Amino acid sequence: MQKLIAAVAASFAIAATCGAAQAQISDNVVKLGVLTDMSSLYADATGKGSLAAVEMAVADYGGKVAGVPIQIVSADHQNKPDVGVNIARNWYDNEKVDAVLDVPTSSVALPISALTREKNKININSGGGSSDITGTACSPNTVHWTYDTYALSNVAGKAMVKRGEDTWFFITADYAFGMALQRDAANVVKESGGKVLGEVRHPLNSSDFSSFLLQAQASKAKVVALANAGGDTTNALKQAAEFGLTQGGQKMIALLMEITDVHSLGIKATQGLIITDAFYWDTNDETRAFSKRFNEKVGHMPTMIQAGLYSATMHYLKAIEAIKTDEAPKVMEQMRKTPINDFFARNGKIRIDGRMVHDMYLFEVKKPEESKGEWDLYKLIATVPGDEAFRPLDKGGCPLVK
Repeated sequence: MQKLIAAVAASFAIAATCGAAQAQISDNVVKLGVLTDMSSLYADATGKGSLAAVEMAVADYGGKVAGVPIQIVSADHQNKPDVGVNIARNWYDNEKVDAVLDVPTSSVALPISALTREKNKININSGGGSSDITGTACSPNTVHWTYDTYALSNVAGKAMVKRGEDTWFFITADYAFGMALQRDAANVVKESGGKVLGEVRHPLNSSDFSSFLLQAQASKAKVVALANAGGDTTNALKQAAEFGLTQGGQKMIALLMEITDVHSLGIKATQGLIITDAFYWDTNDETRAFSKRFNEKVGHMPTMIQAGLYSATMHYLKAIEAIKTDEAPKVMEQMRKTPINDFFARNGKIRIDGRMVHDMYLFEVKKPEESKGEWDLYKLIATVPGDEAFRPLDKGGCPLVK
């Protein structure tokens, strides 16, 4: 009888322990929300490819973490801050989403980061670019994974001024991302000994860049810098070719351009273009293996945003597995103290301001005769270590930095 009582007591103790461990995962599910641009100018760089990257990561992880299932929801924020915030608020309040991922368009990304802090959830941003996300608007609940305006500007700006291309004119998207990109690039140009001769701003998702390009042409600047992205960048480059800017001796630089943009425009139209990127599919065996799988699923090679999302999702799930809870502050602490070593980043690290620091790359688009295939588009000019590419921790104005 004593043995029976002891056995029953032990079984109850084990059950209680298991129940307590299980209870650490809220609602017995880990729910991810992919909030992205499914239908507009950033859809190729993010969109369905971003969702596919997260789905691949969850499938590769086995569909469960810490013994509970992983679920994914997705939505199109239409590049509108109010739409994005309403979706995320509903996800957090009613659908019990634990983490919101991607969020391209900085005017949407910044309020989503603030909302995530208010709700004490987690935001892993891959698509938004403003360096303010880890600067004055930093949050203990947000990780900025893939790139930002400071790194894009710093890597390309220094290199170009150094080789004599020292007068710049900016064509800038008139919203948070474009203005941050121009600001960061202009600072790099000036600090490197160059000059900014002028600027012009255009509405988001513009179709006609003729007046902006004529002003850039009239400035006689050696570099015409496009502080925009996606469809805005490709439209501007197409029309720049029609106006003969490069034939007239000016150098075009796209401060943010994805491999899907280059592929869409064609290598003949983009040859010689200088691009800063966080990822290229043909870097090594690991990047090629992931990209081949992604291409088979989506129909194109991954952008840096999409590759970064796979990496970020895996890191998030591993953190939950390690500590057996999805409680946001504990997961963030685990993510920060764990280095990132995968096909996307070597010895990556998440700083207290939320910036994931990793190597960045400077590429030049190949000439048609140099390319050996449809996606053989870039040649590497330089690999810039993360600590040199991204803004120093004490220079961003993040209140979390002591």
